[in-house]
Amino acid sequence: MNIIQKQPIHHLGYNFIEHPYLPEGKDEYYIRYEQNNNGIKYRQLTAFEIEILVRNRNTTDNWNNIFVSDAFNPELVQNCKFYGLVRIGKLESFYLEFHNLKRPVGLYNSTIISCDFGDNVVVDNVNFLSHVIVGSEVILINTNEIATTNKSKFGNGIIKEGEKEDIRIWLEVCNENGGRKILPFIGMLPGDAFLWSRYRGNTTLMEQFKNFTQQKFDNKRGYYGTIGDRTVIKNCKIIKDTNIGTDAYIKGANKIKNVTIHSNATSQTQVGEGCELVNGIVDYGCRVFYGVKAVRFFMASHSQLKYGARLINSYLGDNSTISCCEVLNSLIFPSHEQHHNNSFLCASLIQGQSNIAAGATLGSNHNSRSADGELIAGRGFWPALCVSIKHNSVFASYTILAKGDYSSELNIPLPFSLVSNDAKNNELTVMPGYWFQYNMYALARNSWKYIDRDKRVNKQQLLEFNYLAPDTVNEMLNAIEMIEHWVGDAYFQSKNNFKEHTDKAIRKQGKELLLNDDPIIDTLDIKVTGFENTKRKTRIVKLAKGYQLYRKMVEFYTAKEIISFIEQYGYKQFATLVKHLPASAPLSEWVNVGGQLIPGKHLDTLLHSIETGKVNSWNQVHAFYEAEARDYSTLKLQQALHVYKLISGISLSEGKKEDWKNLLQNAILTKEWIYQMIYQSREKDYTSPFRQMVYTDPATMDAVIGKFEENTFILQEEVEFKKFKKEVQQILKKFNL
Repeated sequence: MNIIQKQPIHHLGYNFIEHPYLPEGKDEYYIRYEQNNNGIKYRQLTAFEIEILVRNRNTTDNWNNIFVSDAFNPELVQNCKFYGLVRIGKLESFYLEFHNLKRPVGLYNSTIISCDFGDNVVVDNVNFLSHVIVGSEVILINTNEIATTNKSKFGNGIIKEGEKEDIRIWLEVCNENGGRKILPFIGMLPGDAFLWSRYRGNTTLMEQFKNFTQQKFDNKRGYYGTIGDRTVIKNCKIIKDTNIGTDAYIKGANKIKNVTIHSNATSQTQVGEGCELVNGIVDYGCRVFYGVKAVRFFMASHSQLKYGARLINSYLGDNSTISCCEVLNSLIFPSHEQHHNNSFLCASLIQGQSNIAAGATLGSNHNSRSADGELIAGRGFWPALCVSIKHNSVFASYTILAKGDYSSELNIPLPFSLVSNDAKNNELTVMPGYWFQYNMYALARNSWKYIDRDKRVNKQQLLEFNYLAPDTVNEMLNAIEMIEHWVGDAYFQSKNNFKEHTDKAIRKQGKELLLNDDPIIDTLDIKVTGFENTKRKTRIVKLAKGYQLYRKMVEFYTAKEIISFIEQYGYKQFATLVKHLPASAPLSEWVNVGGQLIPGKHLDTLLHSIETGKVNSWNQVHAFYEAEARDYSTLKLQQALHVYKLISGISLSEGKKEDWKNLLQNAILTKEWIYQMIYQSREKDYTSPFRQMVYTDPATMDAVIGKFEENTFILQEEVEFKKFKKEVQQILKKFNL
């Protein structure tokens, strides 16, 4: 049975904060007065103004509770019902225009309960406007309900005084069983979500994160909803317990409940037709359009949900787009793309710069006894059309999956690889270094694109977009070691040498064959285990080429970091340069913390500081991110010097000029090779007859996709190569190398 309570009409608009929760000496408006700092001086109505308001068919329970500014025009208030304390700013004889919507300033045909208004607002046909602070030049028209309850949290994962713990709103990211749940809060960064969701075994840490979140807000009841200056809301149904920033545009939304929508003059947020947003936070500059359903969610800045997308129990990172599809229980780092109606992503940690194709079904618990499977994908994850992946699966950075149904769990440790399901031969095949060989254009362009499209205003986390970075370099180094072992082991077996060999001896043999590009490698049947949860083995194809490319790119990474170091500090003498090189750091894990790469040891220090109370707020955690960002270039150089020594045996800190000369000269050659591979991989799109056949002639092709010789990215890369070559040659000359 619905419980319908009857209350005296003169109570409507009053007692917003119930007596048990009202501090001694305070009235029910004390928080409202703190919230509203618009600077308007309100006064009571004059008898003449009341007369005009009555004549214009306005009613109230008490005219003494209507306050206005000195520039108030009662003629611009018509057919409204007022209850409780209402304060109205300046009303002048103007009309406001926005996107061809033109409405006269004033309050018309609305029921208004205990609200504040700034100057020159338009409120027309709002059926129920209750306990909201409205800014200046705001337009509210044709909306059923805009209201706030006294226990509103505005999307934050907190509870108010007197509330039970079980009503707290959690986001159940990364796992459907809620075992990695986190609390959303205003200002939450992707790194925060990652830390909270990953280290679940540390109960002290988990409790501290919860305390950090609760401490960001007080538990007092009585906060009003807010609508910032110049915000436009039209043709909506229900907006409840919502804070909306300035310059937002909300049109035709079905329901927005328990949500904060950040917006300002430079990063405007828009919500469009048919959308339903419940229990979440929308950050600055977001776009939410056309039938979107988002429940228990966080949309980081400049992200988009469009065309019926469903985002549930998920964190969506900055500068990401999800269209037409369903994403559940996922933590997604910045720069994620998912555009297709029939793609599905569930219980996943996607570590950024990813692109999910149509028909992709990522995450299925059909091979588990409960809904507790997970998927983890490194940066640059790219599953092809109609890919199906089971939980649990883990993918190294820049893994591309060929079309297919992968019916068993996968563990792919080789970065930049192509993974295929060879049904004919019943084999899983992996091609290491695929991106470098066949799709350098997309690889390089994506790195540039993500930097160019990073619209964040608050860049507390330094996001890494370059495909050569500490995480991928460590993965390539690990891949180099694995390939050396596979080749050495296969070689000994081909010689029927079943003697027990140490791992060091096996790797030494494999490395010798690979460095010499020995033809015998092509005769070896190299199959490995551990890549999928089946009895069949995995075939590694074009293994020697992948090995050589990994080494080439690690060496190039080292050269790039050294060149950046020289440019940053402007060293003029070679001896001075070598003297000031940072000591190479021992090889350590780097962790992708929400798109920011942080050494594992540094992260351990942070977590320990949180446990012990030395770090006791989210602000201090964010300060840690900023400190790591400041040290990032030095930390990268330390890593680069160490990995170069591991693969080459050369210590650049010893200052042998011949070693430096070889490294820098090879860097020019590699940069030229990268440019050529970018050029060739895009050129194929113009020279392939299967590309050409849909155009009537070359002129039509150029008109449709643009002239190849005018490709702006390739032209830009040509300039970059020439600039790089010149800079390195100047360094070689300056240091007499």
